[in-house]
Amino acid sequence: MAISRSDLVSALAEKAGTSKTDADSVLSALADSLLDAVSKGEKVSIPGILSVERVERAARTGRNPATGETIEIPAGYGVKVSAGSKLKAAAK
Repeated sequence: MAISRSDLVSALAEKAGTSKTDADSVLSALADSLLDAVSKGEKVSIPGILSVERVERAARTGRNPATGETIEIPAGYGVKVSAGSKLKAAAK
């Protein structure tokens, strides 16, 4: 089961002892900062929780599954998310 944004904002507000509006603003700021950093190629790390970084993907040859035709897939970027030790422990 996934936690909705409103549930996450409520939980953040309760744990931080702040209003939902303030918690939503902080969550939005965190998301914006994460997006900005990753788009610049910077690695973002929240120790013990997770790290996020942009990775390069090499150009490669693929195949169209409908026709079987060979196609060239251009080089590009992807995102690598790694779980930290506290997150891994919580999942056990």
